[in-house]
Amino acid sequence: MKEKGMKMNKIIDKIIDRKGALSENEVKDLMKAFGIRTTNYKVIKNLEDLDNLGLSFPVALKVCSRKILHKTDLGGVILDIKNMDELKKTFKEFKKKFPKENLLVDQMEKKGVEIIIGLVQDPTFGLSIMYGIGGIYTELYEDVSFRIVPIDQYDAEQMVEEIKGKKLLEGFRNIPANKQLVIDLLIKVSKIGEELINHIDQMDLNPIFVYENNICVVDAKLILK
Repeated sequence: MKEKGMKMNKIIDKIIDRKGALSENEVKDLMKAFGIRTTNYKVIKNLEDLDNLGLSFPVALKVCSRKILHKTDLGGVILDIKNMDELKKTFKEFKKKFPKENLLVDQMEKKGVEIIIGLVQDPTFGLSIMYGIGGIYTELYEDVSFRIVPIDQYDAEQMVEEIKGKKLLEGFRNIPANKQLVIDLLIKVSKIGEELINHIDQMDLNPIFVYENNICVVDAKLILK
């Protein structure tokens, strides 16, 4: 437990003096320090790094940069790469497109129920935590719940119950998803908000896949003041 706390403090100290967006691997390193499961990933600088990848296919290849926040809009994400030959070919194409940036190889996760959790600075209430249905339908449904940071167990439970999409965590169409893991994750994200309350502008964890016995943050963005 002490070792985990030291790792957490080390990562926090590393990022608090920065401003603007963090790269995806930096945000996921922060997630792991707080005991939040995320994808298996590796930052790749050159083609030779792929020979010691240590990940299972299929994978995704992403541009990994503090300067590029919306990777998909710039063609900076390719999903479901099935083998090393395909990965190396895609890597070369990305290096031509993003010559000065690192790339991130992300091990693909089986799809689960998709949720979103975020932190946002509200001009009236200060740092707040948001929860809702994730993936591509987030903006369409606008089915979200908010609380001021920090939250406790009761707050987290109420956030999950308030949204219309709560049925997705209750065995809808026999799709297994663990509601308690979502509640636990909300509390962990709130703790990140507490630790970085004077530094976070906004954080977006979307999508998060929820399974029967597990949960995984698939994509993560964090902008510091």
